[in-house]
Amino acid sequence: MPGADGGATRHPGAAGPDRYGSDVLAGGAWKKSTKKPPREVDAVRDLVVEETVSGFTGAVVRVEASMVELADWKDRVRAFPLSAAFAIDGEPVSLRFPRAAPQGKARSASGSFAVTDAKARVALASRIFVEGRHDAELVEKVWGHDLRVEGVAVEYLEGVDNLAEVLKVFKPGPDRRVGVLVDHLVTGSKESRIADAIARSPLGKNVLVVGHPYVDVWQSVKPERLGLSEWPVVPRSIEWKHGICQALGWPHEEQADIARAWQRILSRVRTYADLEPSFLGRVEQLIDFVTVP
Repeated sequence: MPGADGGATRHPGAAGPDRYGSDVLAGGAWKKSTKKPPREVDAVRDLVVEETVSGFTGAVVRVEASMVELADWKDRVRAFPLSAAFAIDGEPVSLRFPRAAPQGKARSASGSFAVTDAKARVALASRIFVEGRHDAELVEKVWGHDLRVEGVAVEYLEGVDNLAEVLKVFKPGPDRRVGVLVDHLVTGSKESRIADAIARSPLGKNVLVVGHPYVDVWQSVKPERLGLSEWPVVPRSIEWKHGICQALGWPHEEQADIARAWQRILSRVRTYADLEPSFLGRVEQLIDFVTVP
């Protein structure tokens, strides 16, 4: 039957094309999705994430019930809702407020089980020597608990050039072992020549010199902890620490600037997981050497 506009009137149930198509909500098909939800991750301190909308990448420095604060490598801090879109190494993730850690035996920063009921121990005669103050501070931060339990003292040399003279004064022996950690222990370096000379000397039996391949202990901290993909390359004509600070846009004119830069780097180290494996292994090797009877 023609309608008022001259067209055909469609009666309910009549066959024919439906220009509006089928009901898109019918059968609940709209609820089905093949897209995998982002992996949930606890927003723990120092976790490095990217906020994908702004592209801002930084380490978690503070988290509240609904907000998270990130600090990038220039120490710029920005706050984002926990519900924002984040990614870790390109993988989408959903941040959540950190859940309470399960009860269990506590671990120290080095990953060993923390000893809470040990009696005070007299320091061993053996020693671990490191090149400088920064090396000593890093070892203390990660292995301090273990060293106090074992009774091992760490001292710094103010440069590996002083090592031979220090050893003559210390007089290593079977009960006075010495472990030495040096920077840039690579083939052909000054450090490797000093280590080889000591190993061939009568002192070598009770002295173990090991090292990491980095120009400075700063590089043993994983660059990701500072929001970097890698440490900047510094020309050999520039003092390394000054060059690093300059490349990162940090103050570097005075020694106080270098000291503050190191404290900034050290603050990003919480546990052994923040350090490169090639550094971890050498420190553990030295602790074993000076504590094994």
